[in-house]
Amino acid sequence: MRLTPLPADEWDDEVRLALSVMLPEERLNPEGAGTALSTLARHPRLTKAFLRFSNHLLFRSTLDPRLRELAILRIARRRNCEYEWAHHAFIGKAEGLTDDDIDGIGRGVVSDPFDQVVIDAVDELDELSTISDPTWAALGEKLDDRQRMDLVFTVGGYGLMAMAYNTFGIEPESGH
Repeated sequence: MRLTPLPADEWDDEVRLALSVMLPEERLNPEGAGTALSTLARHPRLTKAFLRFSNHLLFRSTLDPRLRELAILRIARRRNCEYEWAHHAFIGKAEGLTDDDIDGIGRGVVSDPFDQVVIDAVDELDELSTISDPTWAALGEKLDDRQRMDLVFTVGGYGLMAMAYNTFGIEPESGH
């Protein structure tokens, strides 16, 4: 691990304020925040800014939560981010993804045609930094413009998190 979680004795008001964007008061401590957020707490100003954006992606996005988790899992697999994969496999199941869905997302091949369009969009964004016209049009059959925008930003935001988590050496907590 290149960066370790911020030790409890270094948590101050600035750290708690930064994390309060994402966490309720009872979780504003190293144990409650978890490994990733406790590591990000080493840079409170950056963390606060980034968590505001992440808060939108996770809690205010116009995407259906199941599709959001499908997209997050796909970018996590493409970026080989075990932390993101473990956490969002758990969240994905709560949002209706099955074990078979999750296995298919990891391989890039799923049985539902629209889910496959979303996977293809994630793959295109990751490979080309754009979505092709045919895939954009196929997404538009079920998603409006705001939802397609949220999809692009979800893939980008979680791709960025995967790069950070992988670089910092953040690993899943036991139980995930």
